[in-house]
Amino acid sequence: MSLLETQRWQRRSSERPREILDAALELFVEKGFTATRLDDIAKCAGVSKGSLYRYFDNKEAIFKATIRENIVPQIEEAETYIEEFSGSASELLSILLQRWWQNIGETKLCGLPKLIISEVGNFPELARFYNDEVITRGRMLLTQVYQLGFDRGEFKAYDPDSLARLIMAPLLFGAIWKSTIMRYEPFPMNEEQYLNDHIKLVLSGLSTNGQNNEN
Repeated sequence: MSLLETQRWQRRSSERPREILDAALELFVEKGFTATRLDDIAKCAGVSKGSLYRYFDNKEAIFKATIRENIVPQIEEAETYIEEFSGSASELLSILLQRWWQNIGETKLCGLPKLIISEVGNFPELARFYNDEVITRGRMLLTQVYQLGFDRGEFKAYDPDSLARLIMAPLLFGAIWKSTIMRYEPFPMNEEQYLNDHIKLVLSGLSTNGQNNEN
């Protein structure tokens, strides 16, 4: 094998885990976790089943890697963004919600909320993994932004944990709706309008409008 061929093979080999995870994500969203077989992932990725085991021990490991590759980096980016942001808490919250929809709601990742809700509960280890890696960290981001706004007098008093859940629920519902029923609607929802109206409602409910934030 020539040096050029060796370099190409090495490059191809290094790209293979990403190709496997892309194939797994597509199949998990389309067919569900239970129905997706390792054979399906290998075929979709264009590799042998044996090649899968060079990088991942089993389907659960592929699922975890898919989440860590696609969702966790977005949470880490948001954590850094919050630390560096210098504007108002209202503006920060609006940007974070818009980014969530752009990165998940408008991509193939929008099928993940449906997958998680419908299947991960049957797999306790994966449920705990997703809760620790994604749900808890995501909720902490929102409670951090809320606390910042409350401390500054921008936001009214709410229970931070309940508020974080309430803020995310419509976005998760929108993603689930988009990946299921919306394709059959004669007049699908306007996603941009849906997102903007949700953000307006959230900020309107939070805003103190100059009033004491303990009222």
